[in-house]
Amino acid sequence: MNKTYCPSLTEYKRRVSRVVNIGGVPMGGDYPIRVQSMTTVDTMDTMGSVEQTLRMVEAGCEYVRITAPSMKEAQNLLEIKKELRKRGCNVPLIADIHFTPNAAELAARIVEKVRVNPGNYADKKKFEEIEYTDATYAAEVERIRERFRPLVQICKQHGTAMRIGTNHGSLSDRILSRYGDTPLGMVESALEFLRLCEEENYYDVVLSMKASNTQVMVQAYRLLVQKLDEEGLQPYPLHLGVTEAGEAEDGRIKSAVGIGTLLEDGLGDTVRVSLTEAPEAEAPVARMLIDRYIGRAAQAQPIKPLEGEVPINPFQYFRRHTHEVANFGGQNVPRVIVSIARLPRVEYADLSAVGHLYSPFLDKFQMADHGADYVFSGERPVPFMLPNGLKEIVTYSAWRDAGSRPHHFPVLTADRYVEDGPRHPQLNFLLISLDALDAAMLQQLRQDTTVVLVLHTTNAHAMPELRRAFFELMKHEVTCPVVIARSFPDQPVEQTQLDAATDVGGLLIDGLGDGVVLGVELLSNRSQEEWLDTVSGLNQLSFGILQAARTRMSKTEYISCPSCGRTLFDLQETTAMIRKRTDHLKGIKIGIMGCIVNGPGEMADADYGYVGVGKGKISLYRGQEVIKKSVPEERAVDDLIELMREDGRWIEKEVLGEPVGA
Repeated sequence: MNKTYCPSLTEYKRRVSRVVNIGGVPMGGDYPIRVQSMTTVDTMDTMGSVEQTLRMVEAGCEYVRITAPSMKEAQNLLEIKKELRKRGCNVPLIADIHFTPNAAELAARIVEKVRVNPGNYADKKKFEEIEYTDATYAAEVERIRERFRPLVQICKQHGTAMRIGTNHGSLSDRILSRYGDTPLGMVESALEFLRLCEEENYYDVVLSMKASNTQVMVQAYRLLVQKLDEEGLQPYPLHLGVTEAGEAEDGRIKSAVGIGTLLEDGLGDTVRVSLTEAPEAEAPVARMLIDRYIGRAAQAQPIKPLEGEVPINPFQYFRRHTHEVANFGGQNVPRVIVSIARLPRVEYADLSAVGHLYSPFLDKFQMADHGADYVFSGERPVPFMLPNGLKEIVTYSAWRDAGSRPHHFPVLTADRYVEDGPRHPQLNFLLISLDALDAAMLQQLRQDTTVVLVLHTTNAHAMPELRRAFFELMKHEVTCPVVIARSFPDQPVEQTQLDAATDVGGLLIDGLGDGVVLGVELLSNRSQEEWLDTVSGLNQLSFGILQAARTRMSKTEYISCPSCGRTLFDLQETTAMIRKRTDHLKGIKIGIMGCIVNGPGEMADADYGYVGVGKGKISLYRGQEVIKKSVPEERAVDDLIELMREDGRWIEKEVLGEPVGA
């Protein structure tokens, strides 16, 4: 099996794609990775669309996408474009089309680029399993090709670019019947359309493989690149995005896990971050993701090239095989370690920063959903007994000096590890980097049933070096668990969120990693409160990354689409309202979709769905099955909760603390 999907797994090399000119702003080749977003105003509101577009351009958008769900919106793109040009704004416009080929054909004569979704452009999605013979399948493909051909010819004639944008959640019944709900199905859905483009000698095409599941999204893009090369098709530029990433920190983390993982390997020519926020908020996040790679090749230290076959399957998730050490590895979920070593002092209440909440009234702890598994206290062990469920790691010298206590677990350096000194009988941590994995070390690790590696790097090209270390362990059949350690400079919190989600998430998506520990280099003159805020933020971030990479579900997941001109209710307000009522439901996935286009299909693997179907009307879903239709918006959240209650999945919120009136 050919596993090649990027120029290099060890050097930073950007994939050289075909250049596609979009209204004088070229994409691909050696051009910068471009930033784009999508308007949320009704497309028929010309001035509202213009004003929002101007704000988006001011925020950094180099392309602006506008929905055109019918002919009237497609026609009004001309008015929007005229007004923008009159105001001196020449940003290329992209028409977003679903279901309506005639709107696409009109828009292609007006704007610089048209986006079509092969799952619903001329194909059908009725959530039915249909048996196709080879003959009926081929006939259906030919019908779709003939419906698509006029658009290709119009785009070619008018110099209009096209994005063939597959979405995981809107694969047609026909594709699902043959390939299932898989990355391969996503790729084949796009290639059917792409082959016709090449037959017509039309090459101004951009491709995307978007999903709200980061594992599926990354695998689909990789497989797409591999298939293009295998079939001898052109190396078309890639539009990167995670659909329905959500809002706030969760949306940023999820976007970085998906988009950042691909950028690390040199894939991607334009980025759209989909947040349930104003579109102006999306461009700066995309820019922060992209700018990390400016100068990356020059800053990176050389990484030892890989010899032989890549030991993972980049197109399918398999967790690296490990033996169990304490509660690391084996079938255990990845563990969260948080450093509290820089805190000037540690008291009971301070442990709330790592998700262990202390009630003075009850004199007991309760662990929150984001309760860390271990704290690293460094040279100064915590001066009181830790709550049940929280364990402590100390330096080797502190462990020795404190009498090698059984409830303290030591962390050793590589030099100390090779010496024949005392060890904890169950669990020892070894801080190690790729360059220390020589033959003698690998041999010792193969025989050690008590060690968990804490893998770190100082390389600017961090994720690939850590991945290379995992490959070395796998090649030599070392099965001890590995905690991924990343530390970041004193920088804005938002940048650390994106950097950590990229570096750690990119490994977790490939099944690499049995834990995470994050650090930041902060100035030493911070107050106790500032340090606690930092510790709390890193703890939340660790759990957020594990959730976004779908390796440890510790909280409710909201699959909410970004607003667009099709949205039938206030998405930000509704998402916040649903979150407020349901954010205690651990591991449940709720899809919140503004309209039927981003409806049950886009929710793909959600447990429940809340979908706008008309002004003030909501349909409620269990999985992909509609349970209640046209529920008035004012009672829709109550009905959603009632549906969960019927399924036995609703629990009431508990409040820790003093009883009311105490």
